[in-house]
Amino acid sequence: MERSVVTLIVAIAIGLLILNSVFFEVKETEQVVITQFGKPVKVIREAGLYAKIPDPVQSVRRFDKRLLLYDVKPSEYLTADKKNIILNMYAAWQIVDPRTFLASVRDRRTAEILLADVISAEVGAAIGKIPLSALVSIDPEEVVVDSIIAVVTENCRARALENYGVDVKHVKMKQLQMPEQNLESVFQRMRAERQRMAKKYRSEGDEEAIKIRAEADKQKRTMMAQAYREAEIIKGEGEAEAARIYATAFSQDPKFYKLVRTLQAYETFLNEKTTVVLSTDSELLRLLTEGTAAN
Repeated sequence: MERSVVTLIVAIAIGLLILNSVFFEVKETEQVVITQFGKPVKVIREAGLYAKIPDPVQSVRRFDKRLLLYDVKPSEYLTADKKNIILNMYAAWQIVDPRTFLASVRDRRTAEILLADVISAEVGAAIGKIPLSALVSIDPEEVVVDSIIAVVTENCRARALENYGVDVKHVKMKQLQMPEQNLESVFQRMRAERQRMAKKYRSEGDEEAIKIRAEADKQKRTMMAQAYREAEIIKGEGEAEAARIYATAFSQDPKFYKLVRTLQAYETFLNEKTTVVLSTDSELLRLLTEGTAAN
C-alpha cells in the first residue's frame, strides 16, 4: 500500500514537471520567443496560455514589450567652434523584433550598452557640425536643439532597428554642462552677447525717440500755424468790427467822436512823467484850454 502511494506521488510529480515544461503563460507585458535547440522558431506577442515541446527540445525566452527608459552616462563632446560640452542624454526604446534582439543582443543590459554607443556616436557627429551658440544662446532664433535631437533620434532608430531589433522612440537631452575650464569663456561670450543686445536696444530706442520728437515738433508747428492763422482771422474780424463801430459812431456825432479819440490820445501819451511843448496855434493846446467850444 505504501509503495503504491509513493509511486502515485512520484507519478504526479513527474506529470507536473512535464506539464510545466509543456505549458507556459505569456503576460500582458511580455513577448516570447520559442527556441528549438537554441534557434528561434516562433514569436508570441499576445498574452495567454500556450504549449510547446518539453525541454530541452524547445525553450522559452521572455522579453519586455513595454517602452523602456535608459539614462545614458554623461559624455563630453566637441562643437564645430572647438568648445567642449558635457551632455546628459536619455533614450526611450522598445523591443519590436524579438528574433533579431535574441540573436544580436540577448538581454536588456547588453542592449543598453550597445544603445549608449550608438547614441554617443550620433550625438558626437551632430554636435561636431554646429557651434556652441546653436545650443546655448540668448537669441532663441539661433538655438537648434530640437532639430539636432530629431536628427539624432532618426539615425539611432535606423541603426538600432536594423542591428538589434530595437525601436528608439526618443532621444532627449536632460542636461547640458560646461567643463570647468570652459565656463569663464562661455560666460564672457554670454556677457558680450547681452551687451550687444543692450546696445542694439538702446540704438533702436534712440532712433524711435528721434522719430517721436520729430513727429511731435511737426505736430507742434502745424498746430501753431493753424492757431496763428485762426488768431489772425479773429484779429482781422475784430479790427473790421471795430472799424465799423468807429465809423458808425463817427457818423452819428463827429464832434463827440473826435473828442473821445482825442482823450484816448491824451491817455496814451500824457502822464506824470510827460512834458509836452505845444505851439500857440496847436489844436491840442486849444482843445485843452478852450474845450470843445474851440471847434
